[in-house]
Amino acid sequence: MTAWVFAEEIEGSPSEGSLELLSKARSHGDVTVFYVGDGSDASWTTLGNHGATKVYHLDPGDSLPSAPAAASLADLLESDGGEVVLFGAGNTDRDVAGRLAARLGKPLVAGAIDIDATDGISVTSEILGGTKAVATAITAASPALVATRPKAFAAEAVGGSAPEVVSVPVPDVGRSGAVIVERHVEASVGPDLEAAAVVVSGGRGLGSAEGFEMVDELARLLEGAVGGTRAVVDAGWVPYSYQVGQTGKTVKPNVYIACAISGAMQHVVGMKGSSTIIAINKDPDAPIFAIADLGIVGDVHTVVPQLIGALKERA
Repeated sequence: MTAWVFAEEIEGSPSEGSLELLSKARSHGDVTVFYVGDGSDASWTTLGNHGATKVYHLDPGDSLPSAPAAASLADLLESDGGEVVLFGAGNTDRDVAGRLAARLGKPLVAGAIDIDATDGISVTSEILGGTKAVATAITAASPALVATRPKAFAAEAVGGSAPEVVSVPVPDVGRSGAVIVERHVEASVGPDLEAAAVVVSGGRGLGSAEGFEMVDELARLLEGAVGGTRAVVDAGWVPYSYQVGQTGKTVKPNVYIACAISGAMQHVVGMKGSSTIIAINKDPDAPIFAIADLGIVGDVHTVVPQLIGALKERA
């Protein structure tokens, strides 16, 4: 079976999400990558190391990539075939996946956490946030279009050889085309939230934006990243880039510390895969304790300063 993986270039390299998809795709046979970005020998080497055997490269230049990528990918699939096309959870991934489904007249299965090609294409997806149930769909569409959940698979290099790289022209998409005229990069401090080994997150129970000062300090002492719930983002206490949850980022750190977070499903979806979850909440019945490996029932304004003091003494 030939599996296709959509890969977007992020800061000069294949996105981490696309490398995760390659880990799953290569278990089903040959892997073809549709790569959108400037491209480089280093990128091709990385893709080969993760199992790609062939790469179709589209460089959109200053054009917004989704429309030309969907048009080009549709043409390639019709000529070269392919049983399944995998997309990640990035904004461009989802945009291209939807456009491609419309162009090919095929269904798109979203929220996938596993794909089995033993007997047809069987896709397991999370429903109700994945905290209560999952559903399995068997699709007869060819190719099967599948959009996966973040962190559904682990990115693992296998030391493969350099793939064959084929450049493809940017198609004319008429009025669907758009040009990027300016870019803004949000400044960040500390480790990347999605890649950090330790994440310290704060919820509405902190009481105010000032409550995040101790969350920031605890994260710094643990060399971790700071996260937050949707409620604190909506309240303007922290920027959207901090949000962990269904409409934010999905994290899987070694240690996740939930400070004054009740444990609403919207948040749990984004962090339930953490190796060790530590919850601090003054409400002993808070839902977060149901998934916590270690629970501390107490006022976060008392517990966290004590943790900070203990860490400083050790240092």
